[in-house]
Order: sequence, then C-alpha cells, then structure tokens
Amino acid sequence: MDKVIVKIQKLNPNANIPTYQTEGASGMDLCAFLSEPILLKPLERKLIPTGLKMELPQGYEAQVRPRSGMSIKHGITLVNCVGTIDEDYRGEICVPVINLSNEEFTINNGDRIAQMVISPVTKASIIETKELSNTKRGEGGFGSTGRK
Repeated sequence: MDKVIVKIQKLNPNANIPTYQTEGASGMDLCAFLSEPILLKPLERKLIPTGLKMELPQGYEAQVRPRSGMSIKHGITLVNCVGTIDEDYRGEICVPVINLSNEEFTINNGDRIAQMVISPVTKASIIETKELSNTKRGEGGFGSTGRK
C-alpha cells in the first residue's frame, strides 16, 4: 500500500500529532489543544482547536469525522457530520463539535475529539443536459426503497 506524505506543523510544541490507534485504522485521531477545559452544555456547539496546521499533497483532502465512541457514549459529534479540509487550506485545524446529549460534557486538553481520514479527490466535469437517463428508482427518494 502506498503512503501519502502529509506535512503537519505544530503551533505549540505540546500539541499532539494525529496518530492511528491501530494498524488497521483508516482514521487518525485528532486531539484537542486547550489552555483550559471546555464545558459543552446540551445542544451547545463549539470550535475546538488542535494546535496544528497541515499541508496535504495535491489531489487529496482530509475528512474530519466524529469518533463513534464519543457519539454513542456521550452524544458528542460534529456539527457538519463530516468536515472537509481542502489541499490549499493552511489555517489551524479546528473541530466543530456539538453535544447532542442531555448532560454537560467536558473536553480536556489532549482529548481525542475526532478522526481524520486522508482521501484522494476526484474532480468532476459538469455537462448541462436537458434530459437524464431513466432508472427503475426514478425520482423516488427519502425512504422510497423501504426499510427492508
């Protein structure tokens, strides 16, 4: 398997470099970089800094995704579900989190708050047309195929 080189710049020497927690993991964990804990009240959202900047190779993106354990155990997920970091972004990586539980949740410095997956990007060529091909599904959406 080919590996992609991703350059990471620490804004502070104590910031945590993203790491894969297991050999088979597809996502690297992103950690909070905080001067003090952040309390998230129910339904509250905050932007959590990581203390990192990144340079992706041309033709790649980073997808920032929720950590499943935080989502199911504590109701902490991402505001935009999956965030995209484009190859030309050079600002600090920040994670927009939301507390969907009924209880307050504290994020501490160094907590693993999200995961980041590096993926190739396919650019599309858009062609305007007057007609689209027919399919069995047609215009059926939002549950039109049923539950089973």
